[in-house]
Amino acid sequence: MPELPEVETTRLGLLSLLDHAVASIVIRNPSLRWPIPANLPELLHGKTLRALTRRAKYILAHFDNGVLLLHLGMSGRICLLASNEPAQKHDHFDIAFNDGQVLRLRDPRRFGAVLWAGEQYEQHKLLSVLGPEPLDDVFTGKYLQQHMRTRKAAIKTTIMDSHLVVGVGNIYASESLFRAGIDPATPANRLSLKQCERLVSEIKATLSDALKAGGSSLRDFFGTDGNPGYFQQQYFVYGRTDEPCRVCGKPILNIRQGQRSTFYCGVCQKL
Repeated sequence: MPELPEVETTRLGLLSLLDHAVASIVIRNPSLRWPIPANLPELLHGKTLRALTRRAKYILAHFDNGVLLLHLGMSGRICLLASNEPAQKHDHFDIAFNDGQVLRLRDPRRFGAVLWAGEQYEQHKLLSVLGPEPLDDVFTGKYLQQHMRTRKAAIKTTIMDSHLVVGVGNIYASESLFRAGIDPATPANRLSLKQCERLVSEIKATLSDALKAGGSSLRDFFGTDGNPGYFQQQYFVYGRTDEPCRVCGKPILNIRQGQRSTFYCGVCQKL
C-alpha cells in the first residue's frame, strides 16, 4: 500500500495541473471502496484547480467550489497523461483539464477513493478523526508519551494508529523503530520520554529520507510520471528476513503484529 512518502511524491507530481480548469470528467467504474459521486462531472466542469495538499494518505484537490479527496488504496496510482492516452483495463476515473493534461486513477484492486468533501472539507468524516502529521512541529516526544500513557499495545502497532499520528505505515514503522533501537513488541506505555523523543526524531528522519528518494516501489507504486521510488534500496529491516543486519550482522527477524509482518533486529532493538 502506498504510504505517506509515496502519496506526497504523487502530490508533487501533479502540481503542473494548478490554475487549469476542468474540461471534462470520465467515470468508467464508480465502484471503488466508496462509490464515486455520480454528480462530479456537473460539480467540477469548468472549475479551476487552485491547490493540491495532502492530509495523511489523502490528496486534497482544492477547486473553486470545494475539495475532492483522492486516495490510492492498496494498489492504486494516479497517472498524469496526455488527453489522447487510451484508457487501460483498470483506469476508473479521469479529470481532463483544458491544457490537455489528464489526471487518471488506475486501481486494479479498487480500494482507492474519489470523494467530494465540499467547502468544509476539514469536517469530512475521513479527515476529522486524524491525528497530527508526523513531520509537523506538534508531533514531539512529549506529545507521543502523553498520548501513550494508557496504551499497553505494542509500540509498532501503536504508532501505526492514525488517530495518534498519521502516515506511519508498516514499512516506515519498522524502519523507524530499528533506527531508534526499540523492539517493536515493547508496550507503548513503557517508553520513556527519552525513547519517545528518539523515536519521533527517527520517524521524521525516515519519512524525510523516503521523500528524498521518491518513496518506495515494491509491487505497485510508481509516480505520476511512471517512474519508481528508490527508498527500498535503503531499508535496514523491512522485507529483509534472514538477511544480515546492516549494523551488527545478525539475521533480520520477522514476526506478525496486527496481521502485518514486522521486521526487526533482535540485537540492535531492545525491549
